[in-house]
Amino acid sequence: MIYTIIKKNSYQDSINLMLLTNAISATEGINKAQIMMGTPANKDIFKAAGLHSEELEAAQPNDMAIVIDTDDEKKIDEVLEKVEQYLQNQAMTNKGNEFETVRTWDRAIKALPEATVALISVPGTYAAEEADKALDLGLHPFIFSDNVSLEEEVRLKKKAHEKGLLVMGPDCGTGILDGIPIAFANVINKGRIGIVGASGTGIQEVTAIIDRLGEGVSHAIGTGGRDLKEPVGAITMMDGIRSLEAHRQTEVICVISKPPAKEVRNEVVDLLQAVSKPVVAIFLGEKPAQYEGNVYQAYTLEETARIAVDLAKGNEVKPDYNAGSYEVDNIDLKPGQTAIKGLYSGGTLASEAAVLISDALGLGTDIKNEDGYVLKHDGHVVVDLGDDKYTQGKPHPMIDPETRARFIEEAAADEHTAVILLDLVLGYGSHDDMASALLPSINKAVSHAKEQGRKIHVVASVCGTENDPQDYQEQKKLLTEAGIILKDSNNQAVRTALAIVGQKVNDVEKAHVESAVPARGFNLEVSKEMEALVNNKPAVINVGLKSFTNSITAFGGRVVQFDWRPVAGGNAKMRKILSLLK
Repeated sequence: MIYTIIKKNSYQDSINLMLLTNAISATEGINKAQIMMGTPANKDIFKAAGLHSEELEAAQPNDMAIVIDTDDEKKIDEVLEKVEQYLQNQAMTNKGNEFETVRTWDRAIKALPEATVALISVPGTYAAEEADKALDLGLHPFIFSDNVSLEEEVRLKKKAHEKGLLVMGPDCGTGILDGIPIAFANVINKGRIGIVGASGTGIQEVTAIIDRLGEGVSHAIGTGGRDLKEPVGAITMMDGIRSLEAHRQTEVICVISKPPAKEVRNEVVDLLQAVSKPVVAIFLGEKPAQYEGNVYQAYTLEETARIAVDLAKGNEVKPDYNAGSYEVDNIDLKPGQTAIKGLYSGGTLASEAAVLISDALGLGTDIKNEDGYVLKHDGHVVVDLGDDKYTQGKPHPMIDPETRARFIEEAAADEHTAVILLDLVLGYGSHDDMASALLPSINKAVSHAKEQGRKIHVVASVCGTENDPQDYQEQKKLLTEAGIILKDSNNQAVRTALAIVGQKVNDVEKAHVESAVPARGFNLEVSKEMEALVNNKPAVINVGLKSFTNSITAFGGRVVQFDWRPVAGGNAKMRKILSLLK
């Protein structure tokens, strides 16, 4: 039977409620549970989960909706007790904060008049509205929120450009500003390499490898994944490049992008040829045949990092960074065991895996995403489990292992599976101990296959650094002790998986040639607001997820917590009227 409890005016952020849902769902006697705010979009998720009720329809966006499916009515009191305890724990945690908490933009600015960045992680329905307010206050919005329309993104970025400001996002999962990790980010040594990236885990993989190679990062400016689409026109990417060109401490610029629109990509490359600093660029899916002018185009994320480090150190750039053996001993596969199952938490890491596997199989490198699957061919699968299809009302797989654990067991049950390919992404925002969380499912899957007379190889990489909160070395140790083949990068892990099934990537050695096109006369000047962003530690108004303050305060940034609530209870008509009255 379905029971619904509505807690009026009890706003909590989505990540907290997802984690609370997981805790309640694990309670004995609970068939199904979902706890979300009463927004129209969330009501659709309740319906899709089979948890709709008449009481739910009365919930407002500012109300917490708790819907439980149980055969034992007595369980409801137990659930409510757990909910109250969780909320009390959250309140106690917040009391110990070393920053001021406010409820309005006016108070936020008064509390932190030197603010330069607004970190926005509110529900997507409201994110553009809050970003608009931030721009009007002269702040650079960092929009972690997703579900912002493309039209709104274009409008916000054009407005920001006219004001000399930078919109990072929407759906911008990671960033580093003057050495301070923002949102889901690794702890990276500060250094001479500056990055602009239209990719979350792409930035994380490149910055983590740079750190482990002994270099550091000045800034990693996230653009959001759609910035290089034709309607947006790489507004943030190009303004970010100009900012890094003007930043004296940045000596090498890296550009990271998911597959871009061709004309936009060419415009970005023309700008890169015009800057004075050496540039490393990766447009995922493009397989460059040469380095051209001051732009060194890479094929993999690891190659991107290694070229950048060589340039920063004044070393000669190599024609190929993928030489080496990826062979594995004692493969011992049965006839028909030919498939690689890539089960990823990082979208860009999944795309890179799909590109390399497709290359090895002669399928080309044009990657398409269908329901999270970036590759499906002849038993081979690469799936991005962080895709919206798998995260509706559920935590991201970097936070919670449940979805991936299920996919691991399903992959092991497939008699054609030879390799299960995994990523573990560390850093702020990620699970405290993902290795331990996944190992029971991995061990169960391997044992199940063994009982059926099959050997399955599990190959993994850990995207992280020695200074990440999860203990990088301990995560690696747990995996290797469990018999997992652990590689230093996603690139190496994919190539190892391919070697196990008798395939390999067709690499090319790249010659260095002069640019065939004369550099265009781009205006490389930046606004004083952009200069302030890259030349100072960020002062941040954090609008939404309180946990995002942790990394900012830990690394010397200044922050005010904006304890955000939907205006007018989330009523769209009233919000519009109120905005017109201001």
